[in-house]
Amino acid sequence: MGRKQSLLAPDWWDYTTLDDAILNDAARLTAEDMAGLSREGFRVVFYETLEDFYLAEALEYVTAWKQAAPDNPVGVCGPIGPTEQLPLVARLVNELGLKLRDAHFWGMDEWYMNGSEVPETHPLSFAKADKELCFDRIRPELKMPESNLHFPKADTSAYIRSWDGVRCAVMQGGQGDIKHWAFNDPVRRQGPYQDRPPTPQEYRQLTTRIVDLHPVTVMQNARTSGGGVVTSVPTQAITVGPVQTWKAEKVSIWQAGTHDNPFGMRLTTLMIARKLPDSAVPMSLLADHPNVQFNFYRPAIGTCEAEMH
Repeated sequence: MGRKQSLLAPDWWDYTTLDDAILNDAARLTAEDMAGLSREGFRVVFYETLEDFYLAEALEYVTAWKQAAPDNPVGVCGPIGPTEQLPLVARLVNELGLKLRDAHFWGMDEWYMNGSEVPETHPLSFAKADKELCFDRIRPELKMPESNLHFPKADTSAYIRSWDGVRCAVMQGGQGDIKHWAFNDPVRRQGPYQDRPPTPQEYRQLTTRIVDLHPVTVMQNARTSGGGVVTSVPTQAITVGPVQTWKAEKVSIWQAGTHDNPFGMRLTTLMIARKLPDSAVPMSLLADHPNVQFNFYRPAIGTCEAEMH
C-alpha cells in the first residue's frame, strides 16, 4: 500500500503522510517522556526561563568563536528564527573583548526572488537581520572581517566553498511547522517522488541550493515575520544543505514554542530518538547525525490535548 496523501498540501510530502502509529505515539509524549528520549548522539535539554534559554543559545556562539585561531578558523552557522539570541551574542562579545578576526559565520538561508537573493534593503532579508541584530552591534576593533561572513547567494558556489578549510563547531537552527531546519522542506510529489518521498540517503546528498517552499512554510513566515500578509512572503529561498549540515560538529536546535507547536516538537524528538529518518519530516534526518541537541523552553512544550479557544 502506498503512502498517504498530505492533509495540508496534496501535491507535497509532509509529516501527515506518516503512519498514524508514529503520529499517535508522538502526541502521547509528556515532557518527562521527551527528556527520557536522550541517547548517545542525541541530547534533549530543557530551560525553565526564556532568559536562560536565549543566553544558552548565545553562549554557543561565544564558546565556538573562542576556539578560533589563525591556524584553526572556527565558525558558527546560525538561523533567523529564533533571533532573540543575536543581540545577546553581540553584547557578550563586547563585554568579553572577544576578537573575532579568525572566527566565521554562515547564514543558514536567504529569500530568493526574481532570479536573485533578496537585497539587504528587503524588509525580510536574513542578512539584514543578522547584521542589524548582531554584527553591526559589535565594537569595530572586535568585529570579524567581512570576508568571514558568509551569506547564501543565488550563485551558491562561493558559499559552498567557504565551508572548506573552516571548522563549523556548531550549526544552530529552529524548527518550522513543516519540520524543517533552515529551508530544507519536504519536496513536491512529482517525477521520481510522485509515489514516495526521497530516501534519507537521497535527501542527504543535497547541498546548498534554491528551493521551492512548502505552502505551510510560506504561511508560517507570514505569521512570524510578515504580520500575516502571505502575499508579502517569497515562495522560494536559498538554503544550506544537508551536505553542509553534516560538516558541522554539532547541530543544536532551539525551540521556544514560537515556530512550531507542541505536536511538532514531540514528533521530531521521537523520530530522532528512535532513529526513524524520513524525508517527509526533514528534521528527522538528523537521526543519522552523530551530535544533535534539542533545546526546549519547557513551558512551551504544552500538551496535545484538545483545548478550545
